[in-house]
Amino acid sequence: MFSKLSRPRSIATQLVLLFTLAASLLLCCGLGILYSIVIRHAFEEDNEVLADKVSAIRADLENAGGPEILHHELRIRRAGDRVAYWVRVLDPTGGTVAETPGINDILPASFFPEAQRSNSSLPSPKHFRTRGRLFALLTTKEEAGSQSYALQVAQDRSADERFTLKFGALLAGVLGLGILASALIAINVTKRGLRPLAEMTRSLERVGPKRLYERLPRARWPRELQPLVVAFDEMLDRLEDSFTRLSQFSADLAHELRTPIANLRGEAEVALTRQRTSDEYREVIESSVGECERLSGIIDNLLFLARAEAADEAVERKTFDGRAAIEKIVAYYETIAEERQIRIECRGEGQIYAEPLLFARALSNLVDNALRFTPDRGTVSLALRVTSTHAEVSVQDTGCGLSAEHLPKVFDRFYRADSSRSSQGSGLGLALVKSVTDLHDGSATMTSEMGRGTKVTLTFPNEGGAESGEAL
Repeated sequence: MFSKLSRPRSIATQLVLLFTLAASLLLCCGLGILYSIVIRHAFEEDNEVLADKVSAIRADLENAGGPEILHHELRIRRAGDRVAYWVRVLDPTGGTVAETPGINDILPASFFPEAQRSNSSLPSPKHFRTRGRLFALLTTKEEAGSQSYALQVAQDRSADERFTLKFGALLAGVLGLGILASALIAINVTKRGLRPLAEMTRSLERVGPKRLYERLPRARWPRELQPLVVAFDEMLDRLEDSFTRLSQFSADLAHELRTPIANLRGEAEVALTRQRTSDEYREVIESSVGECERLSGIIDNLLFLARAEAADEAVERKTFDGRAAIEKIVAYYETIAEERQIRIECRGEGQIYAEPLLFARALSNLVDNALRFTPDRGTVSLALRVTSTHAEVSVQDTGCGLSAEHLPKVFDRFYRADSSRSSQGSGLGLALVKSVTDLHDGSATMTSEMGRGTKVTLTFPNEGGAESGEAL
């Protein structure tokens, strides 16, 4: 059973949700604090008024004939408007001395808390709900002359309760409208904030194989998007460079393969125009074999370069005697050098940390190039120098040399400096050498001087950087 992968939320959705949640939280906190302050203030005022009422009743009791006067005042206040305070005065036996008419129907004496002696601060009243109304009940002990009384006072807080409900509903409405307004503001702000990304997308959509020169103007984008713009421009630079190199490589490859194939076809067509002797056919076949060897060499080098670029794993290096490896390669080319009276010199001792076969292939290409472009009776010198961090192998010839303008490109594929060299080689030898040193995290450099020769130096890092040696 396949589970359906949920689509990730867009940045706009996340920003709107987070902004709305943050605004809602702030509104809830702010309105909650306001509600708490207002309600607490309202109830504190009620308590203060209740305390004033208790003080007034206490003053009436302390006057001469206080209970009778209080009883008369309570009955007078009953006539007319709504009663906000309900009062009952009890003697020590529990008998009623004075009371607000009708109090027993709503608030019997048993509903009130136990009496507490009055002092500078009144105890907190008890809230009691009956008949859909909210009352604050308070009972205190009062002394009037030699007589002790229990004073029960009830404050009708139904109006305050209705105010609390209405105020809470008002704040809830404000909260809802605030959340809605926050969401709308978040949507507008998010759209405006993400508009540069949409413009950047449209700009990038114009980039194609024929428009790799397109770049994003950095000055017009917000500061937060500047690193992204720089990264995109750098990526396009790399793509343009790679695309240009690939196009050039394809053209060079077609040119290099076309020449030997054309030679093969031309010689075969000429040989078939009429009857030939066996010696003439033999010459054609030998020429064809030479062209096939040239094609095979080009293809072999191209395959090596392709594998080197696509290598996922590091080469298997080991430490070997560098002088012995160099002399082995020199011995292979000694016969060719003797035929042209070219002297090959070797200098230096030390250990090299590299893959032996790759090292031999790179150095062989350098020696082959040096012999090819060194005039008869010239000299080819190979030198080995090992330091604490790396090993250097240099091959120097006494050929015609190269001008400075060619040096930055000599390691490119199919690059050949001038027409005098174009008839020899395929232009892949130095590119192969550079790939070998790159696989070893090393380097390949060339120095040359017109009329005095060329020197190529290969650098291979040491395994532990401890061995050292100097060229003799």
